[in-house]
Amino acid sequence: MTFKNPVQRGGPRRGRFEQLAEYASNFTSSPLFFLFCLLFVSFFVASHVAQLPLEVLLLAGESMTAVTLLLLALLKNSEMRAEHAIQRKLDAIAAALLEAHQDNRSQAFEDLRNAIRMEEET
Repeated sequence: MTFKNPVQRGGPRRGRFEQLAEYASNFTSSPLFFLFCLLFVSFFVASHVAQLPLEVLLLAGESMTAVTLLLLALLKNSEMRAEHAIQRKLDAIAAALLEAHQDNRSQAFEDLRNAIRMEEET
């Protein structure tokens, strides 16, 4: 088992989990998902108000917990991939700035040079 960043695990091609995480991220930002969650929570509240049997209450609560845990894993994966992509773009901009100002070695130049790939050191 590896604890690398999701972007660094599978090489240049995204794996099935990364694709699933991307689809989940797109779906969870849609109005359809909001409606699904609203219905799910309504069922949970209605089952308590109607004082349904304990098995139904447990089913409602446990299914909400399972959906929450799955979404947490999928959305965290998407977040980390997006964060990594943003960092790569910032590094490219910083490298271009360094190349443009190679002659002028000011404190800002040194700070910019030191900031490149700083996230890998922390």
